[in-house]
Amino acid sequence: MKDRAGRGAILVSAVLLLMSCAPPGRGVIVFCAGDSLTKAAYPDFLRRELNRDGIAARVLNYGRSGYTSGEYLKFLVKFRPKLIEEKPDVVLLQLGTNDVRIDHDATPTDAFKENMRQILAVFRTFRSRSGKIPLILMATIPDIPETPPNFDASSARRVRAEINPAIREIAAAEGIAVVDQHAVFLRRPDLLPEVHPVREGYRLMAEVWREALRPRY
Repeated sequence: MKDRAGRGAILVSAVLLLMSCAPPGRGVIVFCAGDSLTKAAYPDFLRRELNRDGIAARVLNYGRSGYTSGEYLKFLVKFRPKLIEEKPDVVLLQLGTNDVRIDHDATPTDAFKENMRQILAVFRTFRSRSGKIPLILMATIPDIPETPPNFDASSARRVRAEINPAIREIAAAEGIAVVDQHAVFLRRPDLLPEVHPVREGYRLMAEVWREALRPRY
């Protein structure tokens, strides 16, 4: 029995060594693009979900707190030479919350649409390690349940009446699947006490992204 146990331990060690020495080209690289709702937490939860399913995943958190669609576009253009070196297989795009602010960040819906189209155009210049255009998914944005200092009732109205319909319109025209993060918090409004979800809300966001990726990964 001791000999068998010893051989088993050696076999496990060998498997772990092979896994640690696996070529860097294996697995999936996910580029998470967005504002503070991306920056805060869901990419780490998503990485754990993918790892739990046996997928070696690099989940890159390129959320930028406070960014509108226009600001994110400028970020992408400015840092594109560096960002394309990430060679993502997948891009997850969720923007729009800061566009419905009532201060200087307020973005007219037509401008939001144009920004998002240009953001998609930039991402389509990226290439994965296999030389392919990355799979791009877009997400609707959650409601704004209260009126924090930079938002008011018109912000909440715009989320439902303008921004999320615009996201669906652009996605349909571009042939991109939409992940409904808005619905997550309609089902669990207790997880969205303000503009930002609580920790469990971010975990649920990651689950929804994971399910959207499941047909491919």
